[in-house]
Amino acid sequence: MTYQPASNRYENMEYRRCGNSGLKLSAFSLGLWHNFGENSDFENSRNLIKTAFDNGITHFDLANNYGPPPGSAETCFGKILKTDFNNYRDEMIISSKAGYTMWDGPYGDWGSKKYLTSSLDQSLKRMDLEYVDIFYHHRPDPETPLEETMAALNLIVQQGKALYVGISNYRPAEAEKAFKILKEMGTPCLIHQPKYSMFERWVEDGLLDLLGKEKVGCIPFSPLAQGLLTDKYLNGIPADSRVATSGQFLKADHITPERLEKIMALNSIAQERGQKLAQMALAWILRDDRITSVLIGSSKPEQIIDSIKALENTNFSTAELEKINSILK
Repeated sequence: MTYQPASNRYENMEYRRCGNSGLKLSAFSLGLWHNFGENSDFENSRNLIKTAFDNGITHFDLANNYGPPPGSAETCFGKILKTDFNNYRDEMIISSKAGYTMWDGPYGDWGSKKYLTSSLDQSLKRMDLEYVDIFYHHRPDPETPLEETMAALNLIVQQGKALYVGISNYRPAEAEKAFKILKEMGTPCLIHQPKYSMFERWVEDGLLDLLGKEKVGCIPFSPLAQGLLTDKYLNGIPADSRVATSGQFLKADHITPERLEKIMALNSIAQERGQKLAQMALAWILRDDRITSVLIGSSKPEQIIDSIKALENTNFSTAELEKINSILK
């Protein structure tokens, strides 16, 4: 049966303008870092994309190295696009990135013009697309001149292979230089993708202020700290959790008694607000109008629907924020 998206898909989602551009993004975006690789169940991956789209999520975020193995998330997504979304490409914002190791040799990593342009060409082939909406440099390169990396992003837009460009994992000083170079080239930076959560707040030390001043969008990743900011670990480590099944990015020793005490205290505040802990953690990020969208990951369709419910209450009283800050110290 041909997929027909929900007719009311735009009614309950919030859309925020991205920096100083004409582009609006859904308040939540679906990240394809996990659950779209070769070992993932393809039908489940399809259902994740459909559920997101049916509920107003229009932005789907990938990178060349997402999988595993690297490249397989883009291949999977390309198949889903062809199977289900041929008629809806113009309603979707699709992004990809390059900056981490993708292939052997001196041209498959970091930030050279050679690597970035080659990588995007490969990404477009895997997804069977003519262009992506947003292309990011995934991380700063300490050896390549920033001017060369930004020139590659500018070239990619001029070639029509991306409509907008962004950066990810750049600290404030690096980001400010990148914004200046891109602006002078006539291809302003649309958006920055940093790691940000209640447990990782470095963006508050200058980056958010810079993004507000420069009118650049912000789309945080890992807003739930790899699942720590959920009720998943309140009663031990579930057998199907990321800690138990992978342990690559979140390990059991990250769940210390001190961290667990903070999670439980935050969970109590969430319950008082009528939210789950994950919903409160997402709402806490979205309360800031400098945030354009928040990237969520999901292994089950119902998790996407659950996350979107955070939009029902993104307001925090002064007392709530003070209590949260006292817990997070």
